[in-house]
Amino acid sequence: MNIEPLLNHLVPFALVAARLGGLFIFTPLLSNKGLPRKFRALLAVMFAAAVYPGLPASVQTNPDISIASLAPMVVSELLIGMIMGFIAGLPMIALDMAGTIMGHQMGMGLGRVYNPDLGGDSDSLGQILMYTGLAGFVALNGVDAVFLALMYTFGKVPIGAFGAGGVPLDAIVGVLTSGTELGLRVSAPILCIIFLLIIALGLIGKTMPQINIMSVGFTFKMFFGLAVLAASMATIQHVTIDEVERVLGMVVEWGRTMGSESMSPAVPGVAQ
Repeated sequence: MNIEPLLNHLVPFALVAARLGGLFIFTPLLSNKGLPRKFRALLAVMFAAAVYPGLPASVQTNPDISIASLAPMVVSELLIGMIMGFIAGLPMIALDMAGTIMGHQMGMGLGRVYNPDLGGDSDSLGQILMYTGLAGFVALNGVDAVFLALMYTFGKVPIGAFGAGGVPLDAIVGVLTSGTELGLRVSAPILCIIFLLIIALGLIGKTMPQINIMSVGFTFKMFFGLAVLAASMATIQHVTIDEVERVLGMVVEWGRTMGSESMSPAVPGVAQ
């Protein structure tokens, strides 16, 4: 049996699998630490096998490289998927930050639980808000949007041609800034009610010193904080979906235009 035709596609296929494998490092849901690494690697290979036959002929051409030059090309391919997954996952990280801030102010910092999406401990409120963001990500077909953006890159950037100069630093900084703003906006109602409650408890403590403000205040902060959070969930969901949609639009637009122009700041409706 002549396997030489298959060997000619071995290196291009491996580089395509590396580009797809980068998505499984930071992309929400795909990077879940609850999934075994071997399973995620197998998924990347399966996706590569599904898309490889339909890629342009230039991608399927066996490059004239050596073993020493293959490693930088693999890193270059991984970088594309990693950047897309990292940008798409920043809103979820911002929501986890908002929950951590709220939980610390409400005295729930000791109730930390394991978060499989982050691969470490997370505040309980942060995990609830993060799952809210993941629900919006799924509702907007976030995984499909990220894969679509990656498919665009095969027609824009040749295999192994992506370098550090192509990293959209301005867009990453912009999403980090908007993510910080999202976290502060989500946590602001709880921070405000806790601030007012502390002032009220301070006045009560001065006028009625026989009351144990420490024990009463702990219960009040949790009660009022959770009540305000429950009342704000509809608004939190709205602003979260808007931010996730905007970020997914940026990722898809970068996949369309990379190698020719910079990432657009917003492309609403692309991830629908």
